[in-house]
Amino acid sequence: MMHDVLTEYRYQLKPVVRGYNHRTLYVNLSSGEIREKPVSEEMRKKFIGGKGFDLKLMWDATRETTQWDDPENEINIAMGPIAGNTNYPGSGKSIVTTISPTTRIPVDCNVGGHFGPYLKFSGFDALEIQGKAERETLLYIDGDQGLVQILLAGEIPSDSHLLTEQLTEHFAKDERDKQHLSIVSAGRGAEHTWIGCLNFTYYDKRRKAMRLKQAGRGGTGTVLRDKKLRRWW
Repeated sequence: MMHDVLTEYRYQLKPVVRGYNHRTLYVNLSSGEIREKPVSEEMRKKFIGGKGFDLKLMWDATRETTQWDDPENEINIAMGPIAGNTNYPGSGKSIVTTISPTTRIPVDCNVGGHFGPYLKFSGFDALEIQGKAERETLLYIDGDQGLVQILLAGEIPSDSHLLTEQLTEHFAKDERDKQHLSIVSAGRGAEHTWIGCLNFTYYDKRRKAMRLKQAGRGGTGTVLRDKKLRRWW
């Protein structure tokens, strides 16, 4: 299963300092732009992380007239400063925000899985996705190599449980490496409803299979599919 690279961006790997990477990742699917955005001390103090970072990024990027299916609508995923710290229960959670197809106003929902901590360990405090792709695409973030790519999706399954299995098998180096991947996707149902979920995965070592958690409020998956995007880490 090969995917043509449409856009590629390389970044410098840095350690997390006191819960922050001091940068977010911005991706525009319309233009193919990928870049880092700095997180200021003021932003950290006022918004801390998670929902605060998500909504700050959305506020700066959208207008009061922005509709859920406009290219400038965003899907943002952010974590708090203790994301991935196993001393704290629930630290694997992340927050998703977008303008909802169901309410036509910003909505947020929390979700489990491993994507939030893995994004943090990859070097970013939030992921900000704007624009709308012309063709089905994948967003690939490799936190070991410092690499972000927008790829042409090609022939991939429409259902999330099949898609996650296929991508995991393709990108994992071996069985052990499967636990180092987390995939975010929306399935066939999100293409036909306004309440589609986003599915976040983690690898269940006992069952040797990917398990799915849902960001289930407000139609976040519907927005993802409208942008013609599927993505994984």
